[in-house]
Amino acid sequence: MSSDDQDRRKTLTVKKTARDAHAAAGDTHRKRSGARARTAALIERSKDQAQRLRRDTDDTPAAPRDDAPAARGKSTSRSRASGEFNAPRRESSRASASGPRRASATDERAAPSRRSSSGPRAPGYARRDTPESNTFDAPRRQRTPYAHEPDSTSAAAHAEADDQDTFPTDVEWAAEPEVRHYAPRRVRDAETFEVFAPCPQGLEEALTAEMQALGFDDARTGRAGCHFRADWPGIQRANLYSRLATRILVQVAHEEIAHEDDILDVAYSVPWERWFGAEHTLRVDTSAIKSPVQSLQYCNLRAKDGICDRLRDREGARPSIDTVRPDARVHLFLTGHTATLYLDTSGESLFKRGWRLDKGEAPLRENLAAGMLALAGWDPAAALLDPFCGSGTILIEAAWIALGVPAGISRPLGFERLRGHDPRRWRDLKEDARARILPKLDAPLVGYDLDPQAVEYARNNAERAWLTSDTIRFEVGDAREVPPPAEQGWIVTNPPYGERLPTDDTELWRAWSANLKRAYSGWQLHVISSDRDLPQRLRLKPLRRTPLHNGSLDCRLFGFELVAASYRNPA
Repeated sequence: MSSDDQDRRKTLTVKKTARDAHAAAGDTHRKRSGARARTAALIERSKDQAQRLRRDTDDTPAAPRDDAPAARGKSTSRSRASGEFNAPRRESSRASASGPRRASATDERAAPSRRSSSGPRAPGYARRDTPESNTFDAPRRQRTPYAHEPDSTSAAAHAEADDQDTFPTDVEWAAEPEVRHYAPRRVRDAETFEVFAPCPQGLEEALTAEMQALGFDDARTGRAGCHFRADWPGIQRANLYSRLATRILVQVAHEEIAHEDDILDVAYSVPWERWFGAEHTLRVDTSAIKSPVQSLQYCNLRAKDGICDRLRDREGARPSIDTVRPDARVHLFLTGHTATLYLDTSGESLFKRGWRLDKGEAPLRENLAAGMLALAGWDPAAALLDPFCGSGTILIEAAWIALGVPAGISRPLGFERLRGHDPRRWRDLKEDARARILPKLDAPLVGYDLDPQAVEYARNNAERAWLTSDTIRFEVGDAREVPPPAEQGWIVTNPPYGERLPTDDTELWRAWSANLKRAYSGWQLHVISSDRDLPQRLRLKPLRRTPLHNGSLDCRLFGFELVAASYRNPA
């Protein structure tokens, strides 16, 4: 080359300007790292291999068909030698770090032969390239990559054609969903309480039978009541359905005491905050049997102080005392050297059904009337007569029994004002009870009384008890003359005795007995009275004498069976 040419080349050399330098500096690419960088590198390598494969295919002539088995045999033997026959290959850590190996000339020549002979492989299956077998293997489990991995279907197809697994071992794959088998949750046993249901003396066995019929199989007879265990829904059912109980008391403490002041500690140990607090009003009642304490009033004060002290320590305030209409009632019962505390869940006594506002002379309590019917063995499908009905207590109770009306359906109960009360569950329980009430009775219920005002009271009470005149018939009539309403039935009555009778009552009993013997053959008669000589006055022999207490009166329920021609006519 001459010197002129060299000068010319030097003259034509162009130097980079500041603009070119700035453009070169701004052309830097962002470096990637992690799984995306490996995936991008994999795609680029797959594209390069595909391009090289196409160039080699165009430049190299196709191999004869006879060489295809040999090529397949080499591939199979190579796979068997490496222990990767019909299984996806896994690259070593060194191969994944340095990238896939370059295909040799032999592999590049054998690849198009394999593709032409075996054809495209079915997805999920690998074809055996051996002369002995021409079947498909079992499907390989396909794993789904994570959502951030790009689609590389075409690249994977070319890599499979090259008989080389180019997927790196460190690519993340989604784990298959794990099927978890949960053991059934253990049903938590409901908390049960020791319950005492008091009743009028003489009705203990009948009350125990009633509680057993309600589902409390462990009910046992006690003094003036019965004991059983129940959970809180069972306590609600007992309040709703029991006709004989006076209250439903939940036992919360039972301890031995040596002095009246020990009652304070017993009352303080009970978690009263579970049921009521400072926002409620409180009443405490105390009773004792064979207890050596000197003053029941002082014991009542100690129990009240223990309750209030605990609530003040736990909640910062104490409840107010209300002896008329309290929100919460607590009963302290002392016997011997023990003290028992009960939480009253009934509120007002259960014999107050809510329908009797008009009271006649010497009214009978509702639970005692229901107990008389239970002791008499009255069949709700049979006729019932009360010739001394008064305000109609016995017949109204009988109507509710025959129709299946729960005793507490029309009155509020004490547990409704306590903490933790579930109004919806209580409403559902009452709705279920209402759905079981019968629409009408088949047997007649009839009541008579000489006093027109008493008959009017009875009709008003029946109306408040949602009973129609077709259910119970109240009329003014004399027991010495009224006819029977049916051929057979029961007479359950509370006749006048004591101060309610005139001076000369001998004629009354003799005339009534004559009517019974004449017209009521086949009937059963049950009379409650404090007069122990009533059977002799009626000139009837009683089959049963059941002691009962009507308030403070010590009475007997006499049971007679009226049979035709079995009694001599009165003189």
